[in-house]
Amino acid sequence: MAREGSASSARQQALVWRITGVVGVACVILPILAGLSWFLAPAGNSKAWLDTLGDPRLPGALRLTLFTALSSSALALAFAVLITMLAYPGAAWRSLGRRLPALLAFPHAAFAIGIALLIAPTGWLARLLATALAWQQPPQWVTVQDSYGLSLMIALAIKESWFMLWMLAALLGEQAVNHQMTIARSLGYSRLQVWWKILLPQILPRLAWPLMVVFAYGLSVVDMALVLGPTTPPTLAVLTWQWLSDPDLARVAQGTIGAVLLAGLLLACVAVVRLAWGGLQYLTAYPRGRRQSSKAIPWLAHASVTLILVLGLLPGVILLLWSLTDLWFFPSPLPTGWTLSNWASADLHPLLTTLWVASACVVLLLPLTLLWLEWGPARLNLLIYSPLLLPALPLAAAQYSVLLQLQLDGTAVGLIWSHMAWVLPYMLITLVGPYRAFDQRLVTTARAMGYTPWQTCLKVKWPILLRPILAAAAIGFSVSVAQYLPTVFSGAGRFQTVTTEAVALSAGSDRRILAVQSSLQMLLPLLAFSLALIVARWHSRHHQGLQ
Repeated sequence: MAREGSASSARQQALVWRITGVVGVACVILPILAGLSWFLAPAGNSKAWLDTLGDPRLPGALRLTLFTALSSSALALAFAVLITMLAYPGAAWRSLGRRLPALLAFPHAAFAIGIALLIAPTGWLARLLATALAWQQPPQWVTVQDSYGLSLMIALAIKESWFMLWMLAALLGEQAVNHQMTIARSLGYSRLQVWWKILLPQILPRLAWPLMVVFAYGLSVVDMALVLGPTTPPTLAVLTWQWLSDPDLARVAQGTIGAVLLAGLLLACVAVVRLAWGGLQYLTAYPRGRRQSSKAIPWLAHASVTLILVLGLLPGVILLLWSLTDLWFFPSPLPTGWTLSNWASADLHPLLTTLWVASACVVLLLPLTLLWLEWGPARLNLLIYSPLLLPALPLAAAQYSVLLQLQLDGTAVGLIWSHMAWVLPYMLITLVGPYRAFDQRLVTTARAMGYTPWQTCLKVKWPILLRPILAAAAIGFSVSVAQYLPTVFSGAGRFQTVTTEAVALSAGSDRRILAVQSSLQMLLPLLAFSLALIVARWHSRHHQGLQ
């Protein structure tokens, strides 16, 4: 009877926490669906459609959007797969895995501003060339906000390749993949043969959802497009954002149509890629059993990893250089004067706002994420991932519609809630792998010793998973820091974060002031990851198995 009572109590606890997790997630995600219905209401206006389709900037915006989003997504996947094929398995891959979180923590807007300061006609690369070639005037080339969107496309490809590498690292960490690599190599197949014939056909379909996330972001990116993208015309996301920000209701209706067009582009491109992948699988022949001898090239693997790390490091170095600059005239490769006055005179209000918004998101969402992973219905994970799988612009506008109805626009509560919809999916993605890989025998042993499900989590499971839990918290903090559209819409102009401030200053302000705000945006996630690493090491100092 005692056992039956204990089991009944455990089931009741699990039910309570399951309901708590579901209600919490519903409060974060479901209001957006209602907001979409309010936001999309003007889409039924035929005049709004005629005005939108008749806008002379629309065809060019559509071409630019498709080019930058499709090309950057394809290049990001190609970069990630190529680096993985060269480096996995080996020391270079392990080195990349240790440094990948720092690359992921680099906010998009700060990265774009760093790239702009690097490749602009008066940027660092031009200065190095000017020193070597004795130039006295900046070159007349157009490298930032070029009419073809090349700088935006390349920056997106580099930044999103890190996300694809992160997804690949999660897949390659599975034991079955390691076994297949070992068995195929023992049968005489070369490294490239194993990848082309065995691993890629299995891994690429599992990268469909991450690739869709990358493509959806490329379609609706605004902050990077404002810094690097063309302006006449801009991308469709920027054009839609301009329409939605206009006080004229007719322009707002056009913005609604633009958001619908973005969603339509996403669905159409996904359908085309799905059909193309099916045809490729049909045409691809099965392996014929022929072995090819090939030797691994360690220096090439290390070179590829070094290149991807340098591409992430250089923009950050440029931002820090400009933030410490007193005088830096062209064509000097380094500043002629250094000062800390740029930092001393910096406006810290955006920093403080960023800190409390990001911290509040993590404090609220970390328990919710753990409850969902422990007791939530996994079949509803796709609902949580929807903010990543759909264009961000219509979702951010839908959030604003909800806050308008509740009269919470421009409030701290509304701003935090608007960030949570994007922070929660990333925290869940970070933790779901370690949660699935957790040895359930430890849970069974704890339950056999009389622990309740809640005690098992508090005293056994979560302490063992503390390292990935802290990593998820750092990821969530970084995602909140990088949010631009939710802050612009839900903040209603009353809250300035380091991200919104940096994007606003990129329009033509003093580079030194711009660099300070961008550096703050870059350093905050790095500090979060450093703090997570320090706490994890301190916690595991007496537990060798957790190190």
